[in-house]
Order: sequence, then structure tokens, then C-alpha cells
Amino acid sequence: GVLGANDGIVSTAGLVIGVAAATTNRGAIFTAGLAGLAAGAMSMAVGEYVSVSTQRDTEKALLAKERQELRDDPAAELAELAEIYAAKGLDEGLAREVAEALTRQDPLAAHAEAELGIDPHELTNPWQAAVASFVSFTLGALLPLIAVLNPSASWRIPGTVIVVLLALALTGYVSARLGGAVIGRAVARVVAGGIAAMAVTYLIGRLFGTAVGA
Repeated sequence: GVLGANDGIVSTAGLVIGVAAATTNRGAIFTAGLAGLAAGAMSMAVGEYVSVSTQRDTEKALLAKERQELRDDPAAELAELAEIYAAKGLDEGLAREVAEALTRQDPLAAHAEAELGIDPHELTNPWQAAVASFVSFTLGALLPLIAVLNPSASWRIPGTVIVVLLALALTGYVSARLGGAVIGRAVARVVAGGIAAMAVTYLIGRLFGTAVGA
């Protein structure tokens, strides 16, 4: 969600600042920003849905293979599970006991988690990922879109830049806290990226807008 919001902030800010550098027409700026928001949110949602669906299909295929192996040769699968726990540091006798206990409880879950790192009862959900990406991108994109509609044309770009940098600093802080990373480095990275994106699109808007106007 934080990364989706960050994408929405940066991409929409770059778009509206580029357009605002080329024209002072509020309607044109708003239309471009709104179209960019919709396109970006849909692109994020569809991309996430396809990606997670592919991951889910792979997980299902691996689980189906594991079920087949458990049916065909349960003794070999039990020995394989015991070897996995022995490799993690348990002595052979205890590793065998753990493997047998887990197999009695839920053989598929025991093997899937130990061998594949998959919980068969909690597979990835493509719809959940798509909705989360769509919502987070939209919320992030709304910030620069609202900021650039400032009634004063002279403050549209500076005001948008200030709002965007504050928002990016917040997303950098939150992502660092959630991930246990160094906060200052994370904040500096996202803020620097936002500045670079806005600078490039501003220059494009100025140069291209002037060329078209001429």
C-alpha cells in the first residue's frame, strides 16, 4: 500500500507539473491529471492482478505435485521431510519424530511449508492485491492533483512540489518503519526520486509547451 501510494504521488505529480509548466489552463491540467490517475491506478491494479494470479497458479501447481507425491510414495516423502528438519539442526531421531507428528496432523501442509514455503490454506489472493494497489495509487495520486488546482497560477507548481515532497517524506518514513530500515536513508531516497521526476517533467513541459505554442 505504501509503495502504491508512492507511485501514485510521483507519477501524477510529474504529469501535472509537466502540463502546468506548458499551460496555465486549469481545465487542461485537471483533465491530464485525472486521466493519469485513472490510467495509473488501472495499470497498477491489472499488473498486480496478473502478477499475483501467476504466482497463485504456480503455487497450485506445486501443491498438486506435492499431493501426487504423497499419494505415490508417502514413505519417501516422510523421509524427505525428516531430512529437511535434520538439516536445520535437529538430531535424526527428533527430526523423524517431528516429521511423523506433522504428517499425522496435515501431511500436505507439513510438506508444503517445509519444502516450498507455501501455506496451502492461505494462498495469495490476486483480487485483494489488485484492489489494494488501485486504492493506494489513487489516494497517493489525489494529493498532487488537488494541490495543482491552487487558484493562484503562480503557486500551482511550487505548492504542488511542497505537498509532494512532504507526502514522499511521509511514505519514506512509513516504509522504513514497517521494514525496519534506516529512516533517513529511506526518506532521502524517495524525496530525491520525486525531485528528479518533477524536474524532468517540468523541463519537458516548458520546452515542449513553448515549442508547440510557437
